[in-house]
Amino acid sequence: MNRPLDQFSCEETFRRLDDYVDRQLSPEDLRAIEDHLRLCDMCSREFVFEAGILHGVREKLRRLEAPPDLLARISARIARAAGETADG
Repeated sequence: MNRPLDQFSCEETFRRLDDYVDRQLSPEDLRAIEDHLRLCDMCSREFVFEAGILHGVREKLRRLEAPPDLLARISARIARAAGETADG
């Protein structure tokens, strides 16, 4: 069913907003969400709110330092997995 992009409902927009923030939608759905956000103040405010939270969480995660033993275990598992792939 083909419908005009500006007909994306608030319900559809809210349902896809997380994926939109993460850019995990098809180009058509991205455009549909963008069109809707330009037309709908309520959804636009919700997008700004959710994007702000995501940005804040990402900034905090960038400032955290992983414990050295965790980094060593991750590196060892990556090396093992790479070895298994090369052998297999």
